[in-house]
Amino acid sequence: MGVITYDFEVTSPISPARLFKALVLEGDKVYPRAAPHAIKSVELQEDGKLGSIVKINFVEGLPFQNVKHKIEGHDKDNFSYNYSLIEGGPLGDKIEKISYENKFVAAADGESVCKSLMKFYTVGDYVITEDEIKAHIGRTEGVYKAIETYLLANPH
Repeated sequence: MGVITYDFEVTSPISPARLFKALVLEGDKVYPRAAPHAIKSVELQEDGKLGSIVKINFVEGLPFQNVKHKIEGHDKDNFSYNYSLIEGGPLGDKIEKISYENKFVAAADGESVCKSLMKFYTVGDYVITEDEIKAHIGRTEGVYKAIETYLLANPH
């Protein structure tokens, strides 16, 4: 097994507190509303604390039926959230899991930056390509942008 790490950032006009709340604390309600063309539902299995599983179900016609995330930890005071993609989506038989360490930090004028460290745990001697990483980041950024658009349209 190999581990490939990759850093990326996404900027947003939304404050870190509001983004954290929407993406982490209320994701089960917000995701389907923000991206109804892609996300059918979000199921929180267990209590939402450390070790809980979050299952995201996608609408028909997308390449993936669902994904499961395992909550590794979150810090409400520092707007950080760690989780691992453990099933479904891009994992297949070449990637065991993808871990994410996310932190929402304040930027100029009430904006925020989501700083993310991704770790791709590959199976055997498989080497993930730059194109695969970019495709995964593109999907991740798409979720952030859908949530951002939803929050801008629904300020309360």
